[in-house]
Amino acid sequence: MIAKYTGLILMLFVGISQTDAQIKPDLSLFSQKGEAKISNQGNLIEITWPVGRNKFGKLQFDLSPSQPLFKRIAFGANAKFRTIAENLNAAFLLTVGKRDLLSQNRWNIFFDKVPLRPFKTHNVVLKKESVNVRSVGSRTVITIDRLTADGFSGALEITIFNGSPLFNVAAVMSTDADATAIVYDAGLISKDSKWPKVSWVNTKDQMESAVMTDRDSATNLSVKYRTIAAHSKAGTLALFPPPHQYFYPLDEAFNLKFVWQGKNYRGMLDGYGIGIRQELEGDRRYVPWFNAPPGTKQRLNFFCLISDETGSQALEQVKKFTNADRYVKLPGFKTMSSHFHNEFIMNVVLSGKPVPDKPEFVEVFKRLGIDMVHLGEFHYTAHPKGPDSLRLRELKALFEQSERLSDDTFLLMPGEEPNEFFGGHWLQIFPKPVYWIMSREKGIPYVEEKFGFGKVYHIGDKNDMLKLLEDEQGLAWTAHARTKGSVNTPDIYNHEPFFKSDRFMGAAWKAMPADLSQPRLGNRVLDLLDDMNNWGAQKTVIAEADLFTITQKNEMYAHMNVNYMMLDALPKYREGWKPVVEAMQKGRFFSTTGEVLMNELKVNGKMSGESLKLNADGTVNIQLNLSWTFPMNFVEIISGDGEKVYREKIDLSDTKAFGLQQFTFNPKLAGRKWLRLEAWDTAVNGAFSQTFYLE
Repeated sequence: MIAKYTGLILMLFVGISQTDAQIKPDLSLFSQKGEAKISNQGNLIEITWPVGRNKFGKLQFDLSPSQPLFKRIAFGANAKFRTIAENLNAAFLLTVGKRDLLSQNRWNIFFDKVPLRPFKTHNVVLKKESVNVRSVGSRTVITIDRLTADGFSGALEITIFNGSPLFNVAAVMSTDADATAIVYDAGLISKDSKWPKVSWVNTKDQMESAVMTDRDSATNLSVKYRTIAAHSKAGTLALFPPPHQYFYPLDEAFNLKFVWQGKNYRGMLDGYGIGIRQELEGDRRYVPWFNAPPGTKQRLNFFCLISDETGSQALEQVKKFTNADRYVKLPGFKTMSSHFHNEFIMNVVLSGKPVPDKPEFVEVFKRLGIDMVHLGEFHYTAHPKGPDSLRLRELKALFEQSERLSDDTFLLMPGEEPNEFFGGHWLQIFPKPVYWIMSREKGIPYVEEKFGFGKVYHIGDKNDMLKLLEDEQGLAWTAHARTKGSVNTPDIYNHEPFFKSDRFMGAAWKAMPADLSQPRLGNRVLDLLDDMNNWGAQKTVIAEADLFTITQKNEMYAHMNVNYMMLDALPKYREGWKPVVEAMQKGRFFSTTGEVLMNELKVNGKMSGESLKLNADGTVNIQLNLSWTFPMNFVEIISGDGEKVYREKIDLSDTKAFGLQQFTFNPKLAGRKWLRLEAWDTAVNGAFSQTFYLE
C-alpha cells in the first residue's frame, strides 16, 4: 500500500516570532563596479540588473518578518519600471523518505520504491537572521539565513544572471540523517491574486490559458516545456525547473503533471500561486526519488524568467534555453540516442494490431532532432533462445520495420539488451542486420545457412558471443553499469577476454541516481569511465535513455540525452551503419543533455579516442569550442595516471546565457596516461567528451 501522505508541508515562510529589527545586509563581497546595482533602505533591499536589449530587471526584497519576501518584481528601461509581480513568497513542499542502502549498491540503487515505505513532510521556517549579497562572476547571489526543518537546515539562495531576465530560487538544505531520499514541489505564492491569467503549452504544443480567480482551487497540469507563466498588465513571470536535474530517473517518461497553478495548492499553501511539482508515486514502477546523503547541500530550486511581453512570447524565451526541446544540428555531427524498450515489434507488428504507416515513436524522435536511434527491443517480451522459427520471425520483423521506418533523414538501428552469457545487463549493436539465437544445443553448429535468412548464428556461451561480435564487427557494452541489473558490472568481469576485446565498447551513461547537491549529472558512469581508463582499458561511454513508452504526450526531453557522432553523412539503412559503430568504438563523439555543446575539441591537434604526446614542458594544448544556453558553471579537465584520478576545474561564472566561446587550456599532465573533459552549466545540464590517451 502507498504510504499515507501526512498532510504536513515544507513551506518557505516568515516566522511570526521575529521582531522588526533592521537587518543590515553584508555587502563585503558585492562588486560595486559590476553590472548589477544594489540599494537598501531599512529592511528593503533592491537589486537591479541588465537583462539585455537595454532593459533591466529589478528584485525588491523585504526583510521584515511579517512581510512577503519578494516585495516587487519589475521590468523596465531608462529607469522606468513596471511591476510584474509583488508581495510573493517562495514556497517549497518537501517530502522525506528512506533510501534502501542494503539490498543493492547503496546510493547507486535504482530498484527502490521509496513511496511504499513511510514518508513525512516537514514545515521549513525562514527566520530572517542575516542577508549576504555577493558578486560571483556575472551573477549576483543573495543568501538569506536561516532555513530550518526537522532534520534539515540551510539558507535561501537567489541567483540573478546579468545579461538575462533569469533568476534562480533555491532552498539549499542538508541533513545529518543517513539513508534519506527526497522529492520537492516549489513555487511562488501570494495572499492576494494579482495575476489575472496564467498560460502554458499543452502536450500537443498548443498555447492554453486560464483566468485565475478567488474561487479557483489549484490544479495540476500536463504541459510541454515544463513551464507555467503568470501575467499582469505589465508583463509575464514564467516559472520552470532545471530541465533535466529536476527529473529523477524512471523507466517511463510519463508526463505526471509537473506544474501547478491556482489557490490553496494541495490544500496546504495559503494563497494563490504557480509552481512545479512531483508525483510522489512516480510511474508506479521503481520510484527512487532523489538521494540526500548526510551533509550534502541539496538545492531545491526553480528558475524564473521575467518579460514585458505576453505569455506566449515569454514562453518562447523559455523554450530557447532547451532549443525548444530539440537537439540542434551541428556541422560534422549526427545525433544518436540509444536504449529504448518501445516493443513496437511484439506489441504491434506481431500482435495482430494494425501497423501504422508513421508510428508515433518515430515522429517523437524526429521532433526531438534525433538523426539515429538504437533500439533495445525484445526486453523480456520475445523468444531470444528460440524456438528458431519464432526467434527468426521476430528478428525479421524488426529488421523489416527498421528499414521501412528509416529514410534520408532518420536511421532506425535494430538492437537488443540480451543479458545473456557475459553477466549483468548489456546491449549490443551490429553494423547491419544479423540473425542470431541465444542458445546452442549440443551438435548445433555455431553458424549455418537458412533459406530466407542467410547466415544464422547459434550462441551458447560467452566465447561464442565474443566470436560473433568479432565475425560481424559488432559491439557490446554494459547497460546501466553499477546499478539496476548491472550492480557489479563491468567490475566483476574486467579481467575477462570479452571485456578486454575491442568488441566490448565499455558502458552507457544516464543521469542515475539523482542527487540535487551535485553540480553534474550521472557521476556513477563518469566515475566508471575514469576507472576503466585507469584499468588501462581503452573504452568508451555513450549516453543512454533507457526508457520504455515513447509518446508525444510524454515528458521525453527531461529524461533524454544524446550522442553527437562525428559523421558527415547519415548512413543508409541498406548500406549498413558501420560508420556509427566505428565512431562509438573509437570515441569519435561527445554526449550531452542538449544545452551544452562541444562544437570542436582537440588536444594537441588530436580528436577524442586518439593518442598524443605531451609537449616538452609536460603540458598539452586543449582547444575547446563550446556553446551553451543557460550560463555556464565550469569546465573540468579530468586525467589519470593509472591509479589516481585528477581534476582541474575551470570556473566559468563570468559567462552569460546563450554563449559561444573558444577556450584554450594548457594543463600540466606529466605522468598522466589519459584525459577527458566535461562542461556543466548553472542548471546542471552538461556535456562530456570521450578519452584522449597520452603516450
